[in-house]
Amino acid sequence: MRPHLVLSTAIVLGWTAAAVAQSHDTHGVTKPNLVLQQVVEGLPKDERQSVRVMTASFKPGDKTVYHTHRYPVTVYVLEGAFTLELAGKPPLTVKAGEALVEPPSVPMTGYNRTSGETKVVIFYVSAVDTPFLDPLAP
Repeated sequence: MRPHLVLSTAIVLGWTAAAVAQSHDTHGVTKPNLVLQQVVEGLPKDERQSVRVMTASFKPGDKTVYHTHRYPVTVYVLEGAFTLELAGKPPLTVKAGEALVEPPSVPMTGYNRTSGETKVVIFYVSAVDTPFLDPLAP
């Protein structure tokens, strides 16, 4: 390839890359909003994992069973507020638009202690065929 053609190609590619980069800052382009970033321990190390995305609705006073998870669970609150009680810790309340990570192997119960409905989205990455939770006796 001729040197001037290589230089011309590099300039055009540079302009194209710059235009694409600038287009990400233009009107009509959606960017993700970071809700939660947290370092976690206890994720599965298998070659393959199972990813589950679930929803749950809690009426006022509803709660989960007393349980543990084998791997971390991420909960994002869509509506209302979700209160999590982890064994040995004070209750933690997360409101609409917020998220939390439930640690593995810690006994817990989740509640809706509001006067309205609470809706959550739950993200769970586990080893294949692992149950979502392990119920415990209260």
